[in-house]
Amino acid sequence: MALTILVIDDNKDIRENTAEILDLAGYTTLTAENGKTGVEIAVREKPSIIVCDIMMPELDGYGVLHLLRKNPETEHIPFIFLTAKTERTDFRKGMEMGADDYITKPFEDIELLNAVEIRIKKAAIAVQSYDGSLKGLNQFFNDVKDAGLKNTLSPKYDIENFERKQALYHETKKPRFLFYLVKGKVKAYQTHPDGKEYITNLYSDGDFIGYSALLENSHYEDSAIAMEDSEILAIPKDDFLQMVYNDISIASRFIHIISKNVKEKEQRLLNLAYSSLRKRVAAALVDITTKFHLNDKLMAIEISREEIAQYVGTATESLIRTLSDFKAEKLIEIKNGKVIVNSTERLKTLLY
Repeated sequence: MALTILVIDDNKDIRENTAEILDLAGYTTLTAENGKTGVEIAVREKPSIIVCDIMMPELDGYGVLHLLRKNPETEHIPFIFLTAKTERTDFRKGMEMGADDYITKPFEDIELLNAVEIRIKKAAIAVQSYDGSLKGLNQFFNDVKDAGLKNTLSPKYDIENFERKQALYHETKKPRFLFYLVKGKVKAYQTHPDGKEYITNLYSDGDFIGYSALLENSHYEDSAIAMEDSEILAIPKDDFLQMVYNDISIASRFIHIISKNVKEKEQRLLNLAYSSLRKRVAAALVDITTKFHLNDKLMAIEISREEIAQYVGTATESLIRTLSDFKAEKLIEIKNGKVIVNSTERLKTLLY
């Protein structure tokens, strides 16, 4: 099925010439001789992309863009301005209003076709569903590369082997990579002035690590080390930022992929602030069991009591006493020194 492109221009020669170029390239074209008619056609036909002149009678290109961006049915249609105006203020005004690209008249056929092709590919990425697996990540990179966001972007990055206790990054350092945990376990932690460590997050297969500092262009607020031998993919900072800042629709898709743990982290911080020790320990056991995919398998938690205490934010001795109470209540078992959660549902519903 051919993609439909709406061309809005009051100049008949330019309108028909633009439509002819697109027709010859295999697109289905619609045309409008002024902005008012263009909006009516766009609302009715929902074209795949719109190419629109700025200076027109009835309603200029800025007005067309404004009305279409306000309409939920047309707000995501890629929009390219076709204009003879080259002043920087005009470009900035259009981009701030939500335009996707500009083509300055007079233009070459290939300029028009390249702009249309890239916008269509970017729009496809914006609605594509990518899972958080390595396969999904690589598919995302390949699609981004094809869309022309970064010509030198590698479709696949090398996977590095990290040994247990090997650092990914250190607190206060500037980020150089976005890390993707292919296989293994990683903990992020902060060190307090008194020397004690507090675990800020735990990561397992399929998690992204260290993206907050990259997005905020700040230093790391914590450190990260492998808790066991792990396989980790390191995405260079420049590649990551190029993708995120080049196009807002791409940014939204990528951030959706990497931010699945944000709400969990916020909820855990609330629990640390307001819950009793028993509920904090229960929540931590549930969280660890879920993060490390131990649910319904009665698998042992393979991290130390000290690390669990650091995750809860309490002394190791207090954690041990609480675990002893949980064992007596048959909420957990302890085998070979390892904690096994019998029922995450019972831990979630502790009254106090």
